[in-house]
Amino acid sequence: MSNIPEDLKYTKTHEWVRDNGDGTITVGITDHAQELLGDLVYVELPELDAIYGAEDSCMVIESVKAASDGYCPVAGTVIEVNNDLDDAPELINSDAYGDGWIFMLKVDSADDIAALLDAEAYADECED
Repeated sequence: MSNIPEDLKYTKTHEWVRDNGDGTITVGITDHAQELLGDLVYVELPELDAIYGAEDSCMVIESVKAASDGYCPVAGTVIEVNNDLDDAPELINSDAYGDGWIFMLKVDSADDIAALLDAEAYADECED
């Protein structure tokens, strides 16, 4: 079974969310998602200051197997991106919940974060 940290929130489309406690979140793709994709070769990061709605496509993740869209978990504005992924997309494979983070978002409503899946609910989604 994939690593599913208890302290994060999740989406049905396999993004994880870390609430930074200051109205921002850090976003990446889950260990389960990177396992399904295989060796990552490219990440198209969202644009800084871009405004997204919940579930809007905001990034593209390419592996040796396929290209996949990534989605914004909640509505907000991109405030930072992980430029290390430009040269080392494999950071997502080796450390999906740490150095492999993808972007940070200033959220429109903290209530939206609470509505995301907890680790148990996400684990159930992965089994379906």
